Amino acid sequence: MKSFRLLALTAAVLLSFAVAAVAAPVCSKKVNSFDFVVDYSGSMMMKNDKMKQDKIEVAKIALKRVNAAIPALDFKGGLHTIAPNGTVIEQGPWNRAAMDSGINTLRSGFATFGRMTNMGDGLQTYEPFLSSMERSAALILVTDGDNRGMDLVEVARQVYATQRNMVIHVISLADTPQGEATVKAIAGMNPASVLVRAEDLATSDAEVERFVLAVFCQEETVIVLRGVNFAFDSYALDSKAMGILDEAAGLIKSKPNTKIVLTGWTDSRGTDAYNAKLSKNRAEAVKGYLAKQGVPASRMTAIGKGKSFKYSNDSEEGRYMNRRTEISFD
Repeated sequence: MKSFRLLALTAAVLLSFAVAAVAAPVCSKKVNSFDFVVDYSGSMMMKNDKMKQDKIEVAKIALKRVNAAIPALDFKGGLHTIAPNGTVIEQGPWNRAAMDSGINTLRSGFATFGRMTNMGDGLQTYEPFLSSMERSAALILVTDGDNRGMDLVEVARQVYATQRNMVIHVISLADTPQGEATVKAIAGMNPASVLVRAEDLATSDAEVERFVLAVFCQEETVIVLRGVNFAFDSYALDSKAMGILDEAAGLIKSKPNTKIVLTGWTDSRGTDAYNAKLSKNRAEAVKGYLAKQGVPASRMTAIGKGKSFKYSNDSEEGRYMNRRTEISFD
């Protein structure tokens, strides 16, 4: 399979994969197994300032959205709690519906007193279980980083020393300097590790997409130019899009022996026939601009795919992100 190294063209650009965010993405597996390990301690029963819910409830929303966006492939998956330790779903063939039901069983409202945050001790206890996970593996730790007892950072370091082909990713609910330092230290141990805020996963399709692609998907040959989006019922490129395409042109010209396909999309409003034409016009607009920047027109094919459901059409953010053009290397 071809691969394409991810690069940041500008702060507004994401070179990514063509997947269906928050619903059955299509990609090749990066890992064979994963496990959600959820901090279930007293501090997770406290309020999250941003979302005004218990942190565990924010964690549940984030996990359900990630679970909905995991590629429909034959992963092994599981769900465990830590501090106190417990098995909600044993490692085994991942099933989206079963995982969703398991996430729903996580409860909030426990008294914070008596639920000690012995995260390091709990994770160390899980080492035999981690050893049984099929490689390569992703351990997705959901925590606010508040810890007592054995040093969680040191235990994570031990996990890396004893568990080969495993990456620890962190979904953070940290709200103290100590918690922030802990989650950043764990994420910093491996360049492949992803650190993301739970609130962002709970509220943004784009953040879910980024997380799922990084954790579960092999690199593909499709580039989504984040920022090359269009106003409603328009195929005009604004100055922001032009700046991004200036840099994209340089990237494309660095691969002179490849052809590219420009795929235009719309949101779900309007008729199928109208959106088919509008999406083609968007792809042609990008093609025309790239040609002016020195990319030979003979290397480019512009097609319109019409309505996109990659992002939710129920929100303005989702509709805006659906009004886009993607570049794939043929």
